[in-house]
Amino acid sequence: MLFTDLLRITVLLVAAEATVLGAVAVVIANRDAETATLVVAGGWWVVALVGGLVLGRAERASEGMSRVLAGARVSPTLPPESSLRIALARLWPLGAFALIVGGLAWIWPQVAAIGAGYALLVALMWRNREAAVTGVEDRDGVRFYVEPSSALEPIKLVRTPGLSRDRQPAGHPPPPPAERETGVGGGRPA
Repeated sequence: MLFTDLLRITVLLVAAEATVLGAVAVVIANRDAETATLVVAGGWWVVALVGGLVLGRAERASEGMSRVLAGARVSPTLPPESSLRIALARLWPLGAFALIVGGLAWIWPQVAAIGAGYALLVALMWRNREAAVTGVEDRDGVRFYVEPSSALEPIKLVRTPGLSRDRQPAGHPPPPPAERETGVGGGRPA
């Protein structure tokens, strides 16, 4: 599984988790007429929003990914496991978190409110990590794949040769048709 795909899935799942937990907290607190919970939750969500935007800046995303990318093992082959299996092995704690916090919300809606804020903070902090990895991949002409491992262990990556070396760098237009056909400028045969 491409590392960028895992990062994208993680951010989307955590953002969806924040949305669902926030909705559950609001519905249950409203049902129980707990206005203090709603006010505190709203304040925490604003703090999480601002914190996530500040901590998720592009510079911090690049710094956060540098150690993981530098430790990638170089290999000419891809990991043998399927993408779905790797994603499930790495992301099951997100589902467990949502189920536990969502279940506790029926007793204490404050738990879901805090969990929603935490998920919002994490989703916003991680939003630029995919772009940071993509930038390194495009610059170096490589691809990073996730090695199969437990979610309770640090992530291990495999660095493979990419196919982007044949492409023009971003911002450079392709050569005119005459140059592509003859290989020289002006459309004159060589």
